[in-house]
Amino acid sequence: MNGLLTRARRRPELNLVPLIDVLTMLIFFTFVTMQFRSSQMLDITLPKLQSAGSNDLKNGVTISIEKDGRIYFNGAEVSDDQLNADLVQVHNVDPDTPIVIKGDEDSQLKRLGVVMDDCRLNGLTRIQLQSRN
Repeated sequence: MNGLLTRARRRPELNLVPLIDVLTMLIFFTFVTMQFRSSQMLDITLPKLQSAGSNDLKNGVTISIEKDGRIYFNGAEVSDDQLNADLVQVHNVDPDTPIVIKGDEDSQLKRLGVVMDDCRLNGLTRIQLQSRN
């Protein structure tokens, strides 16, 4: 053992900075891609219409009205005041944004009228009613 040098063993270290960066990116990615409630999960039965066409919507806004009168803006439940504020923001981004309203066939006509009126008062005129064939 005369010729062998003995080294003191370094204590292992865990560098936390890259782990925190990865965790931050995962949380950010989760929030960006999360959908609060998909429209298929809402308790809405669309009215059946013989003349219904395709209501495929890209880059637009979906407003859903459940039979009990609750309103959802892109899947998130909102109050009447919050709906109005969201529609103002949509108009500020692009006044030609298409709006699709999905109203349950047993919902009150008054709620549908309020939603359509809010859209028009905020300058959003590209409104479609979703139905099933």
